[in-house]
Parts: sequence; structure tokens; C-alpha cells
Amino acid sequence: MLARKPTGRGASAIKYDLLTAMGSFALSQRRGSQLLVFRLLTLVTARYNWQRDHLAVGQREIARLWDVDERTVKREMAKLRGMGWLTLKRQGARGRVSEYGLSIERILEDTEPSWEAVGPDFVYRLSQEDEPTSNVVPLRAGEAAPKPDTSDGLEWSLAKALLHEEDAATYSSWIAALQREDRVGEHLTLIAPSRFHATYVVTHLKARILSACRDVDDTITNVMITA
Repeated sequence: MLARKPTGRGASAIKYDLLTAMGSFALSQRRGSQLLVFRLLTLVTARYNWQRDHLAVGQREIARLWDVDERTVKREMAKLRGMGWLTLKRQGARGRVSEYGLSIERILEDTEPSWEAVGPDFVYRLSQEDEPTSNVVPLRAGEAAPKPDTSDGLEWSLAKALLHEEDAATYSSWIAALQREDRVGEHLTLIAPSRFHATYVVTHLKARILSACRDVDDTITNVMITA
């Protein structure tokens, strides 16, 4: 499924596909659910940072955008988190708004029944590169990856060495194939060999990867994994 970071070549198509999936799904729902999804769609279109997977908007601003009161905003955002469509990255505090990420994999899973209404080309585009449904089968079962080379001194090479030492089996199956794409300030971007691979790593291993990266370079605050 669509799990790549929606930036670079083809980014617009990826974004439009996700927004189309959300819109088509909303139109098939009852009014309450329909309105909730359209509210999120509007918020994402207006304020979501696709490159950083970052949504940081105050309740007052969201209330103005949605033409509702702040209590409604609080309730609707809680529903979206409960659905798994939004993930809380950092809780708001005095003088700082809450920060969210968009759970693209979960949104696509939930909206899949409505893809056919858009057309067979849409279904094909979002379904291609799917892997077996089990998310615990290693991509290179039985093949152990060698200990990573750290001679280049890059943060990702050093972090890979730590991850290999911690759990060689998981490293061989899911981490060894991740390649360093670039580093922009505090953000490190890694490339996975497939969308399924990227989705699995984001869901199950991203926290471990970020921790290892911070162990070797504490200026890293975020690791993006794309396909």
C-alpha cells in the first residue's frame, strides 16, 4: 500500500490519492462519520506538513477553520486518534500546541472498501507492491546480514552497528536493507526497498531506530522512513 513519504517525484499524485481515498470513504458514511473525515481532510489540506509528517495547529485555529467551538475540536481530534488516523507525537503544554502525525497506513486500510468507487486504476495504483499480509515474516528469512561497515563514520552506519548488536535477527530482516537518503538538520531520512517494508519498520521499529540514532548523535530528533 501507499506508505512512501509524499515528497519528491510523484509526490502530488501520492497526496491526491490519499485525499481522494479519504473523500470517497467519507461520502459512503453516515453524516457524523462523514463530517469527521471531511474535517480532517480540510485540516490536512490546509495545515499538514507532508515532508515532516507534522501537524501542529492550536484548537482555537482549528475551531475557526471548522466553524465550531473548541470543545468540538477537542472531541473530534480525540475521535481521530481513537480511529488511529492521527497519532500524538507531543502533548501540548503551556505555550505549545499538540503535535500530530498522520497514520497513512491505517487510513488506507480503513478506506480500502471505497477505492472501487473511484475506479480500477485507483485500486491498482494503491494496491501495487503489496507484500504477503503477514507482517511478521522476514523479507530475507534464514539469511543473516553481516555486521555493518562503520568506516564512513556516518550516523546511520553507527546506529546500524548498535541495532545489529542488539538484535541481529531483526536487523537482518528489516534494518539492514534501509539506506540513508539524506540528513537535513535534525531529520534523517532512510529509504526502504518496498512500501510494505517501510510500513512495517515505521509501525514496529521506528522508535528503536530513533533511539539508536540518538545514541550516536543526540541532535537527531526525527527519522523518516520512506520507500
